[in-house]
Amino acid sequence: MLSKFTTAALAATLSLAATAALAGAGDYTFEPVKAEMKKGDDVMLAVRLTNKQTGKPVADAVVFKTRVDMAPDGMAEMESAVAPLPSKEPGVYAFKTDLPMAGRYQVTMSVKVQGEPETVTGKVVVTATK
Repeated sequence: MLSKFTTAALAATLSLAATAALAGAGDYTFEPVKAEMKKGDDVMLAVRLTNKQTGKPVADAVVFKTRVDMAPDGMAEMESAVAPLPSKEPGVYAFKTDLPMAGRYQVTMSVKVQGEPETVTGKVVVTATK
């Protein structure tokens, strides 16, 4: 027969295992650092990646795919080149791109988060003004 302590320890271990098993790519959120900026060439976009469970920024994610286009305004074919910039704060991923006309742009990022087996993909919308 198991002691009360052993039963409680076993229950706690199973609970932690279940919580870890529930963690996944959906446990992260992407948000623009600045949702509105002036249109133009060499515009700096920054996206914050946060762990929803902890509320903390996710530093050291490996960004392997980034796309900027005008899909929110029905012009997904209007794609701009993206170049990474050095990060100035943990959990913020910055890029240089062209926003040639006023309107809404969608930033799509696919990243690998350390310890997360799934690819984490997110989309944010920013607005370029005149």
